[in-house]
Amino acid sequence: MDTVIVQLPEEPSAGPGSGRPGRPRLLRLGPGDTADFGRGAPDVPVPVALDDPAVSRRAGQIVAAEDYWRLSNFSRTSTYVVENLEGAGEHVKVAPGRVGAPVPFEFSRVLLPGTDGEAAFKVFAPEHAYVDGAAPGEVAFPLIGEPTTSPFALDPTSKYFLVLLALCEPRLRQPSSAAVPGVGEVVEKLRGVDGCAELTRSAVNYHIDYLTSVKLRLREQREDGADVTGAGGQLGGKREELVAFALRFDLVREEHLPLLSHRPRPAVPAQGPA
Repeated sequence: MDTVIVQLPEEPSAGPGSGRPGRPRLLRLGPGDTADFGRGAPDVPVPVALDDPAVSRRAGQIVAAEDYWRLSNFSRTSTYVVENLEGAGEHVKVAPGRVGAPVPFEFSRVLLPGTDGEAAFKVFAPEHAYVDGAAPGEVAFPLIGEPTTSPFALDPTSKYFLVLLALCEPRLRQPSSAAVPGVGEVVEKLRGVDGCAELTRSAVNYHIDYLTSVKLRLREQREDGADVTGAGGQLGGKREELVAFALRFDLVREEHLPLLSHRPRPAVPAQGPA
């Protein structure tokens, strides 16, 4: 099972007229797998290549674990930063020479000092598990042995969950509704939700791809990014598929709908005359 996915840095464009960018290149790692990152060398390539002269040829290493990953910093002078892409500035620093620093974030961006800003790549750990809680009226049995976990590890505090919830909202409110919101409608629906004010159409499309191919495993992808199953690049088909699957297995429910509530900004008190 793939527990960690590295989104490789974009390759330099071939220039104007080269066509639209392809899908992100992904490196999939299972428990115990490793991947070095850095500038590399002609005779010693690295799986995660960072094209920046300020980055060491072998700058560090990623090790995949069960539902998290570890980062080693092989630099003698540079500190690396791992940002939580779902957090409000949450990050961890990995000091020079640090080996095996655990990273608990599901969505991460690794930043290395570069000649022009930072060299960066993204790492996803989609197999985070959440213990099933007892439903209302259900008997909570004492824990015996390993806890039961959900086969689909969805984090209700994440943006991808809010995107899924917004897609499912019409049918949650009216099961007979056949309408699945478009990407633009999802952007507008989430605009007033905490943390989603800057959400773009491309970000929503990205979360839909992530849900479809990684979190819910509805479609597999070849190395060239094409869908092995399903309707290829037809985003409307993906939205329909996501909504049908999520509602069939109660991955989103009416009790989640308050997460879409627009929260009014606190009023600024009027100032009296000086």
